Amino acid sequence: MTQPSADGASAQEAAGGVSADPKSAAIADIITFNDVKDPDLWTRPTTPPSVIAIVDHDPAWTDHFAEAAHRIRRALSPSGAFVGIDHVGSTSVPGLPAKPIIDIALVVADPTAEDDYVPALAEAGFGLTLREPAWYEHRMFKRLDPEPGQPGCNLHVFGPRCAEVARMRLFRDRLREHAVEREAYESVKRTSAAESNAVGETVMGYNARKQAVVREIYHRIFEARGWV
Repeated sequence: MTQPSADGASAQEAAGGVSADPKSAAIADIITFNDVKDPDLWTRPTTPPSVIAIVDHDPAWTDHFAEAAHRIRRALSPSGAFVGIDHVGSTSVPGLPAKPIIDIALVVADPTAEDDYVPALAEAGFGLTLREPAWYEHRMFKRLDPEPGQPGCNLHVFGPRCAEVARMRLFRDRLREHAVEREAYESVKRTSAAESNAVGETVMGYNARKQAVVREIYHRIFEARGWV
């Protein structure tokens, strides 16, 4: 028995109906959003909110991802923690304006085993900034040493067969392939950034303003695949 993986290929199912692809997930999990407001959240002190800037797409973003991915893979390979990595978010979609921050989805063997990857990522220049145990055991790191003019980097860490990683890849691929939805997403990004900046919101407020359009696009993805 097979089921579609997040990138549209067929992957042999493992026990329990979960795709054997460690960067995919069970369809039932992908189409169910886990909107958790986690009270057990840890974050290190950060600078005050800055202006949310949406800039034209820079083809060099792909090269910046490749350099960061190489650095991450090299840091984690000795421990066996590394499972997979993807360029996600708006900087991964050619032609789509974005905040100049590279979003990376990193899959590790066990996100709760922080000793297996946190020190190595710190040595590679990525600092832990956020821990969300109730939301797919998500950890987020920021690049600590970008060179002048180099985009920042948000490194999102999850475990194998995580529904959120699968959704990130589906959303990226949909926008790469469908200009109408890419343009709709660009429009809501620009509008949301302007509205958030006007009232001094953080990126969380900006993301909330985009959510309805994001969910509409996801619904089209799921409909196209016959999942809903």
